[in-house]
Amino acid sequence: MATAAVLAAALYCLPGAAHHGWSEYDAAKPLNVTGTIVESGYTQPHGYVLLQSADKRWHIVLAPPSRMESRGLTPETLKAGAKATVYGYPHRSKLDELRAERITVGDKTTELR
Repeated sequence: MATAAVLAAALYCLPGAAHHGWSEYDAAKPLNVTGTIVESGYTQPHGYVLLQSADKRWHIVLAPPSRMESRGLTPETLKAGAKATVYGYPHRSKLDELRAERITVGDKTTELR
């Protein structure tokens, strides 16, 4: 019985342990990045987009899937080949990563935070 309780507590805590803090991103240096979506995912805890700009491939960290869906940013919107502009904050040590505050795909802008 005690073993089951410990296991249940450990499993309950796993999703929180996998989540990261936003202090890894530099809010003092916002960027606008425009490019073509190469790949996207509606994954937990945050969705993502690989965005090919003119000179770099960016890993864009989006909002949780439930928030994106409720704001109208569906998986179909983020299809490969779509043009997108992302406003967000660069990661302090991963030079190809950006935390998105908003994304514009076509003529639709979605606030993510």
